[in-house]
Amino acid sequence: MSDAWIRAIVAFPFGLAIGSFMTVVTARVPAGESVVRPRSKCPSCGSEIASRDNVPVLGWLLLRGRCRSCGERIGALYPILELGTAILVSGAFFAYESVWIGVAVAALLALMPAISAIDIEHRIIPNKLMYPALIAFPVYLVVAWFAGAPVDLVRMAIGFLAYGGGLLVVALISGGMGMGDVKLAAVIGTVLGALGLRYVGVAAAAAIVLGGLGAIVALILGKDRKSAIPFGPYLAAGAVVSAFFAEPISDWYLATFLG
Repeated sequence: MSDAWIRAIVAFPFGLAIGSFMTVVTARVPAGESVVRPRSKCPSCGSEIASRDNVPVLGWLLLRGRCRSCGERIGALYPILELGTAILVSGAFFAYESVWIGVAVAALLALMPAISAIDIEHRIIPNKLMYPALIAFPVYLVVAWFAGAPVDLVRMAIGFLAYGGGLLVVALISGGMGMGDVKLAAVIGTVLGALGLRYVGVAAAAAIVLGGLGAIVALILGKDRKSAIPFGPYLAAGAVVSAFFAEPISDWYLATFLG
Protein backbone atom coordinates (compact mmCIF):
# COMPACT_ATOMS: atom_id res chain seq x y z
CA MET A 1 0.00 0.00 0.00
CA SER A 2 1.34 3.41 -0.99
CA ASP A 3 2.13 6.15 1.49
CA ALA A 4 -0.67 8.27 0.01
CA TRP A 5 -3.28 5.63 0.82
CA ILE A 6 -1.89 5.19 4.33
CA ARG A 7 -2.13 8.94 4.94
CA ALA A 8 -5.67 9.01 3.60
CA ILE A 9 -6.85 6.04 5.67
CA VAL A 10 -5.32 7.43 8.87
CA ALA A 11 -6.89 10.84 8.20
CA PHE A 12 -10.39 9.52 7.47
CA PRO A 13 -11.58 8.96 11.08
CA PHE A 14 -10.21 12.37 12.05
CA GLY A 15 -12.18 13.78 9.13
CA LEU A 16 -15.34 12.14 10.45
CA ALA A 17 -14.74 13.68 13.88
CA ILE A 18 -14.15 17.10 12.32
CA GLY A 19 -17.27 16.63 10.20
CA SER A 20 -19.30 15.83 13.31
CA PHE A 21 -18.10 19.06 14.90
CA MET A 22 -18.89 20.99 11.73
CA THR A 23 -22.52 19.83 11.90
CA VAL A 24 -22.68 21.55 15.29
CA VAL A 25 -21.09 24.65 13.75
CA THR A 26 -23.65 24.60 10.94
CA ALA A 27 -26.57 24.44 13.35
CA ARG A 28 -25.36 26.77 16.09
CA VAL A 29 -23.14 29.49 14.66
CA PRO A 30 -25.91 31.15 12.59
CA ALA A 31 -28.10 31.12 15.71
CA GLY A 32 -25.38 32.76 17.82
CA GLU A 33 -25.09 29.72 20.09
CA SER A 34 -22.01 28.13 21.62
CA VAL A 35 -20.45 25.28 19.66
CA VAL A 36 -19.04 23.78 22.86
CA ARG A 37 -22.03 23.54 25.20
CA PRO A 38 -24.55 22.02 25.62
CA ARG A 39 -24.13 18.56 24.12
CA SER A 40 -25.66 17.72 20.77
CA LYS A 41 -29.42 17.39 20.96
CA CYS A 42 -32.36 16.34 18.85
CA PRO A 43 -33.60 19.30 16.79
CA SER A 44 -37.22 18.23 17.43
CA CYS A 45 -37.54 17.33 21.11
CA GLY A 46 -34.32 18.81 22.49
CA SER A 47 -33.18 15.55 24.10
CA GLU A 48 -29.43 15.16 24.39
CA ILE A 49 -28.02 12.64 21.95
CA ALA A 50 -26.35 9.79 23.82
CA SER A 51 -22.68 9.12 23.17
CA ARG A 52 -23.48 5.76 21.59
CA ASP A 53 -25.75 7.50 19.07
CA ASN A 54 -23.32 10.33 18.36
CA VAL A 55 -20.85 8.29 16.33
CA PRO A 56 -20.45 10.11 12.99
CA VAL A 57 -22.59 8.65 10.17
CA LEU A 58 -22.90 5.25 11.87
CA GLY A 59 -25.09 6.56 14.69
CA TRP A 60 -27.51 8.12 12.21
CA LEU A 61 -27.64 4.93 10.14
CA LEU A 62 -28.25 2.67 13.14
CA LEU A 63 -31.12 4.89 14.28
CA ARG A 64 -32.41 5.01 10.70
CA GLY A 65 -32.32 8.77 10.79
CA ARG A 66 -34.65 9.11 13.79
CA CYS A 67 -34.29 10.38 17.33
CA ARG A 68 -34.11 7.58 19.90
CA SER A 69 -36.26 9.62 22.32
CA CYS A 70 -39.08 11.04 20.20
CA GLY A 71 -38.82 9.09 16.97
CA GLU A 72 -38.82 12.22 14.81
CA ARG A 73 -36.64 12.29 11.74
CA ILE A 74 -33.16 13.81 11.95
CA GLY A 75 -32.22 15.31 8.60
CA ALA A 76 -29.77 13.59 6.27
CA LEU A 77 -27.75 16.82 6.17
CA TYR A 78 -25.87 15.71 9.29
CA PRO A 79 -24.37 12.45 7.97
CA ILE A 80 -23.82 14.04 4.54
CA LEU A 81 -21.75 16.82 6.13
CA GLU A 82 -19.85 14.33 8.26
CA LEU A 83 -19.05 11.99 5.38
CA GLY A 84 -18.34 14.80 2.91
CA THR A 85 -15.94 16.47 5.32
CA ALA A 86 -14.17 13.18 6.01
CA ILE A 87 -13.72 12.51 2.29
CA LEU A 88 -12.28 15.98 1.70
CA VAL A 89 -9.91 15.76 4.67
CA SER A 90 -8.79 12.27 3.67
CA GLY A 91 -8.41 13.37 0.05
CA ALA A 92 -6.17 16.26 1.06
CA PHE A 93 -3.71 13.93 2.73
CA PHE A 94 -3.90 11.56 -0.24
CA ALA A 95 -3.15 14.33 -2.74
CA TYR A 96 -0.33 16.13 -0.89
CA GLU A 97 2.84 14.40 0.22
CA SER A 98 3.84 17.16 2.64
CA VAL A 99 2.01 16.74 5.93
CA TRP A 100 2.24 20.49 6.50
CA ILE A 101 0.42 21.19 3.26
CA GLY A 102 -1.99 18.32 3.85
CA VAL A 103 -3.03 19.87 7.15
CA ALA A 104 -3.54 23.32 5.60
CA VAL A 105 -5.57 22.02 2.65
CA ALA A 106 -7.54 19.62 4.85
CA ALA A 107 -8.43 22.44 7.25
CA LEU A 108 -9.52 24.66 4.36
CA LEU A 109 -11.63 21.97 2.74
CA ALA A 110 -13.18 20.96 6.07
CA LEU A 111 -14.77 24.42 6.22
CA MET A 112 -16.32 24.20 2.76
CA PRO A 113 -19.32 21.89 3.35
CA ALA A 114 -20.39 23.72 6.52
CA ILE A 115 -20.00 27.16 4.94
CA SER A 116 -21.98 26.03 1.91
CA ALA A 117 -24.79 24.65 4.05
CA ILE A 118 -24.97 27.82 6.14
CA ASP A 119 -24.95 30.11 3.10
CA ILE A 120 -27.65 28.11 1.33
CA GLU A 121 -29.95 28.14 4.35
CA HIS A 122 -29.21 31.52 5.92
CA ARG A 123 -27.61 33.52 3.09
CA ILE A 124 -24.64 34.39 5.29
CA ILE A 125 -21.03 33.34 5.71
CA PRO A 126 -20.47 33.95 9.43
CA ASN A 127 -17.69 36.23 10.63
CA LYS A 128 -17.22 33.80 13.52
CA LEU A 129 -15.76 31.40 10.97
CA MET A 130 -14.06 33.84 8.62
CA TYR A 131 -12.14 36.06 11.04
CA PRO A 132 -10.42 33.18 12.88
CA ALA A 133 -9.61 31.58 9.53
CA LEU A 134 -8.10 34.81 8.20
CA ILE A 135 -5.77 34.82 11.20
CA ALA A 136 -5.07 31.12 11.69
CA PHE A 137 -4.18 30.15 8.13
CA PRO A 138 -1.50 32.81 7.54
CA VAL A 139 0.05 32.10 10.96
CA TYR A 140 0.07 28.36 10.26
CA LEU A 141 1.57 28.81 6.79
CA VAL A 142 4.33 31.05 8.15
CA VAL A 143 5.16 28.38 10.75
CA ALA A 144 5.08 25.73 8.01
CA TRP A 145 7.48 27.83 5.91
CA PHE A 146 9.91 28.12 8.82
CA ALA A 147 9.64 24.33 9.26
CA GLY A 148 10.72 23.81 5.66
CA ALA A 149 7.37 23.07 4.07
CA PRO A 150 7.09 23.84 0.32
CA VAL A 151 4.90 26.92 0.71
CA ASP A 152 5.40 30.34 -0.86
CA LEU A 153 4.59 33.24 1.45
CA VAL A 154 4.81 35.86 -1.29
CA ARG A 155 2.29 34.00 -3.43
CA MET A 156 0.19 33.48 -0.30
CA ALA A 157 -0.06 37.26 0.06
CA ILE A 158 -0.75 37.70 -3.64
CA GLY A 159 -3.47 35.06 -3.50
CA PHE A 160 -5.08 36.84 -0.57
CA LEU A 161 -5.01 40.20 -2.34
CA ALA A 162 -5.92 38.93 -5.80
CA TYR A 163 -8.86 36.71 -4.88
CA GLY A 164 -10.16 38.59 -1.86
CA GLY A 165 -9.41 42.00 -3.34
CA GLY A 166 -10.84 41.03 -6.72
CA LEU A 167 -14.16 40.02 -5.18
CA LEU A 168 -14.13 43.13 -3.01
CA VAL A 169 -14.02 45.26 -6.15
CA VAL A 170 -16.85 43.20 -7.68
CA ALA A 171 -18.89 43.56 -4.48
CA LEU A 172 -18.41 47.32 -4.35
CA ILE A 173 -19.28 47.80 -8.01
CA SER A 174 -22.16 45.37 -8.36
CA GLY A 175 -23.66 45.47 -4.87
CA GLY A 176 -24.87 41.92 -5.45
CA MET A 177 -22.14 40.13 -3.52
CA GLY A 178 -21.80 40.01 0.24
CA MET A 179 -18.71 40.72 2.30
CA GLY A 180 -18.85 37.12 3.50
CA ASP A 181 -18.04 36.01 -0.04
CA VAL A 182 -15.12 38.44 -0.11
CA LYS A 183 -13.71 37.07 3.16
CA LEU A 184 -14.17 33.48 2.01
CA ALA A 185 -12.32 34.26 -1.24
CA ALA A 186 -9.52 35.84 0.80
CA VAL A 187 -9.21 32.70 2.93
CA ILE A 188 -9.17 30.46 -0.14
CA GLY A 189 -6.66 32.72 -1.88
CA THR A 190 -4.40 32.66 1.16
CA VAL A 191 -4.18 28.88 1.42
CA LEU A 192 -4.15 28.03 -2.27
CA GLY A 193 -1.85 30.95 -3.09
CA ALA A 194 0.76 29.43 -0.79
CA LEU A 195 0.74 26.39 -3.10
CA GLY A 196 0.99 28.45 -6.29
CA LEU A 197 -0.96 31.12 -8.11
CA ARG A 198 -2.31 28.58 -10.60
CA TYR A 199 -4.34 27.16 -7.71
CA VAL A 200 -5.95 30.53 -7.09
CA GLY A 201 -6.68 31.00 -10.79
CA VAL A 202 -8.32 27.60 -11.12
CA ALA A 203 -10.36 28.16 -7.94
CA ALA A 204 -11.67 31.48 -9.24
CA ALA A 205 -12.38 30.12 -12.73
CA ALA A 206 -14.15 27.06 -11.37
CA ALA A 207 -16.28 29.19 -9.04
CA ILE A 208 -17.31 31.47 -11.91
CA VAL A 209 -18.12 28.58 -14.25
CA LEU A 210 -20.03 26.63 -11.62
CA GLY A 211 -21.83 29.78 -10.47
CA GLY A 212 -22.88 30.49 -14.05
CA LEU A 213 -24.17 26.96 -14.49
CA GLY A 214 -26.02 27.24 -11.18
CA ALA A 215 -27.65 30.50 -12.30
CA ILE A 216 -28.79 28.88 -15.56
CA VAL A 217 -30.28 25.95 -13.67
CA ALA A 218 -32.02 28.36 -11.29
CA LEU A 219 -33.57 30.23 -14.23
CA ILE A 220 -34.71 26.96 -15.80
CA LEU A 221 -36.36 26.02 -12.51
CA GLY A 222 -38.28 29.29 -12.52
CA LYS A 223 -36.17 31.51 -10.29
CA ASP A 224 -36.47 35.21 -10.97
CA ARG A 225 -33.39 37.01 -12.29
CA LYS A 226 -33.43 39.21 -9.20
CA SER A 227 -33.58 36.27 -6.80
CA ALA A 228 -30.60 36.10 -4.46
CA ILE A 229 -28.36 33.15 -5.26
CA PRO A 230 -25.71 32.43 -2.64
CA PHE A 231 -22.24 32.45 -4.17
CA GLY A 232 -20.48 30.89 -1.17
CA PRO A 233 -21.15 27.29 -2.26
CA TYR A 234 -19.61 28.01 -5.65
CA LEU A 235 -16.54 29.57 -4.07
CA ALA A 236 -16.29 26.47 -1.88
CA ALA A 237 -16.70 24.16 -4.88
CA GLY A 238 -14.03 26.09 -6.76
CA ALA A 239 -11.65 25.61 -3.84
CA VAL A 240 -12.29 21.86 -3.85
CA VAL A 241 -11.78 21.59 -7.61
CA SER A 242 -8.55 23.56 -7.38
CA ALA A 243 -7.17 21.66 -4.39
CA PHE A 244 -7.38 18.36 -6.29
CA PHE A 245 -7.20 19.28 -9.96
CA ALA A 246 -5.44 22.65 -10.31
CA GLU A 247 -2.33 21.27 -11.98
CA PRO A 248 -3.99 19.19 -14.73
CA ILE A 249 -6.57 21.92 -15.39
CA SER A 250 -3.98 24.68 -15.65
CA ASP A 251 -1.70 22.49 -17.79
CA TRP A 252 -4.60 21.75 -20.14
CA TYR A 253 -5.52 25.42 -20.35
CA LEU A 254 -1.97 26.54 -21.11
CA ALA A 255 -1.46 23.80 -23.71
CA THR A 256 -4.81 24.46 -25.37
CA PHE A 257 -4.95 28.23 -25.47
CA LEU A 258 -1.36 29.42 -25.03
CA GLY A 259 0.63 26.48 -26.34
